Amino acid sequence: MTLPEKIAQLFGVWVGASDDGAEVAPHQHDMEEPVDLDALLPTGLGQLTRPFGTVPVDPALGALSLMRTQARIAAANRFGIPAVAHEECLAGFAAWGATAYPVPLSWGATFDPELIREMAGAIGRDLRAVGVHQGLAPVLDVVRDARWGRVEETIGEDPYLVGTLATAYVQGLESAGVVATLKHFAGYSASRAGRNLAPVGMGRRELADVILPPFEMAVRESGVRSVMHAYTDTDGIPSAADDGLLTGLLRDTWGFAGTVVADYFGIAFLKTLHGVAGSFEEAAGLALAAGVDVELPTVKAFGGPLLDAVEHGRVPESLVDRAVRRVLLQKVHLGLLDPDWSPVPAALASTDVGIPRDGAGASDPELLRGTIDLDPAANRELARRVAERAVVLLRNDGVLPLDPAVPRRIALIGPTAEAPTAVLGCYSFPVHVGGQHPDVPLGIELPTLHEALRAEFPAAEFLVAAGTGIDDGATDGFAEAVELARGADLVVVALGDRAGLFGRGTSGEGCDAESLALPGAQGRLLDALLDAVRDTGTPLLATLLAGRPYVLGRATEEAAALVQSFFPGESGTAAIASVLSGRTAPSGRLPVSVPRHPGAQPSTYLAARLGQASEVSSIDPAPAYGFGHGLTYTGFDWSGLTVETAETPTDGAFRLSFTVENTGARAGTELVQLYLHDPVASVVQPVQRLIGYARLDLAAGERKRVEVEVPADLASFTGRDGTRRVEPGSLELRFAASSTEPRLTAHVMLTGPVRPVDHHRRLHADFRIAPSTPSR
Repeated sequence: MTLPEKIAQLFGVWVGASDDGAEVAPHQHDMEEPVDLDALLPTGLGQLTRPFGTVPVDPALGALSLMRTQARIAAANRFGIPAVAHEECLAGFAAWGATAYPVPLSWGATFDPELIREMAGAIGRDLRAVGVHQGLAPVLDVVRDARWGRVEETIGEDPYLVGTLATAYVQGLESAGVVATLKHFAGYSASRAGRNLAPVGMGRRELADVILPPFEMAVRESGVRSVMHAYTDTDGIPSAADDGLLTGLLRDTWGFAGTVVADYFGIAFLKTLHGVAGSFEEAAGLALAAGVDVELPTVKAFGGPLLDAVEHGRVPESLVDRAVRRVLLQKVHLGLLDPDWSPVPAALASTDVGIPRDGAGASDPELLRGTIDLDPAANRELARRVAERAVVLLRNDGVLPLDPAVPRRIALIGPTAEAPTAVLGCYSFPVHVGGQHPDVPLGIELPTLHEALRAEFPAAEFLVAAGTGIDDGATDGFAEAVELARGADLVVVALGDRAGLFGRGTSGEGCDAESLALPGAQGRLLDALLDAVRDTGTPLLATLLAGRPYVLGRATEEAAALVQSFFPGESGTAAIASVLSGRTAPSGRLPVSVPRHPGAQPSTYLAARLGQASEVSSIDPAPAYGFGHGLTYTGFDWSGLTVETAETPTDGAFRLSFTVENTGARAGTELVQLYLHDPVASVVQPVQRLIGYARLDLAAGERKRVEVEVPADLASFTGRDGTRRVEPGSLELRFAASSTEPRLTAHVMLTGPVRPVDHHRRLHADFRIAPSTPSR
């Protein structure tokens, strides 16, 4: 290959599929100049950026448009190499008409890797069926400050939870033949003050022990084939120019062999935002040397500037060769270089419309319109199961569940009561793209909370009022809301967020929050309604459709019930309704702490002793509801803790067992959470950290024996010298219902010398559930 042909494989072009089935058209973004495809294609093209995720397009016609474009790309270059097509898939395939699944923060609330693996497999099959090869998900950023707008895209505030669920998602996506992409590597979520793209000031130990473990787990266990660098700089070093991170750690230490792709415009940002490069040529050289292989979303630094730098000896051609080898190997593994490769995707090949194998001369495109369904019944059922499992019951004084057959007047008050898109995150297609096309239908059914409750409670009469907007601060609707509340048998307050981008929402990329008070006047509305029902004794329950946790004030003590959901997708309102009626037993747990005070950030449960409440600070960071909290409609008894191995060498393992019994009259799910407390260590440790968990589904009266093996490796941390180590000494293994609700504690001891460990260490406790027995 010539140098221009090699470099052509190292960038993408942002395109939009045509709704008439014609070839894709370059997308004109306000940060880039127009692209001339005719000039580019003779040397080849590395990637096509979001052909389905740029404008609304019928899925079948979008597939036809992509097919024709791939045929053109392959025909235009002398090696016949097509492009890799990539799409966003954070909460489902981000395409018009595709299933909108719950956002990753809801995945975290499920604590259910198997379910998330199943969901990702379905997403991957939809992507692959229409000709997409790579998905830009999952996000492995660990929440460090809940004010950050992209909290909704994360899985939670604990690295072990993030790692296990992200790994499961990758396994599901890759099982469908789609390249998964770990992002954002690394440190993006630790930006100062929760501001998007702000500098990151954490030390190397926080990076090693909190931020990196989810990526390490995914690289080791998932078969992931791509990683995306973060926008941010850590201690002055931008991730896109950090060879120690992208090459030294990721490749040389962890053994990653796939491609590293740029976050959108991230290479150019080395010049325009970070100021570590004086030109786009220098930016290209820095990124390529660090280990970035592909520039996305479109050609800039890796085009003419890189070509000129290599031709004049300012960037070694060996760096181009290194990157192009990785790109072409990935295309080989995708089958794009097979002699019998065809641009026709599986979804088009299976239609009744005749399409030649070479993609040429297809019949009337309008015959294809509506023939591909990206939101079939099986997807919707799967989205429902994830949404139901993610609903978190924060508080319940006994008012829930509600009998659907009982006639009652329900005052449904709040700004999310009748907002169809209140269930969607900022990377869902209707929000991310659809908002720019208000005349185009949403493409999927999005029942409002009002509609879902009306369907679940047919005997009820509903009185509905918004009371206020999401974030407009309006209070002129309070009087009507209070009047409805006083005349009702039950008050349901519908609170939450509006997802958006760059300030156009209260949650989402670029929608950072100054505090964790509810947006706008929602907090004041909630207080006004609590005042209204205080004298009448009318039960009030609040539901949240949100992208982050918020302070709920007096409601944590005065509301009859509180139900938290994190942008639960197209089936989300039905999931909430089914939990309220008891048709679904609540089993979600908090993946992030719910704060008690709006200004106690940044704060997560992973705090050291000095990060807890103390007499030397007037700020109390203790949460209203801690990480892992979630109620059920039954009760559980934990008993019979047996410590079979209470002392073990630093290369050994502890063995323990105990019994969990459902003591209530209803079936339910208990989430066994295992936390490690290290009272004395050579460097400061968090008071506790999650090292394992297991879901137990128990029928009324059923009990199960839980057997756990805990390897000493799980007690490892990064020492003063920067290496990971297991130290001898006493530990506490806390079996808990949440980070604030320990049930059983085992005092154990590690003996022997300090033991260095590396990336080959064990990452998981082994949970075994013995056969169930009925209670006595």
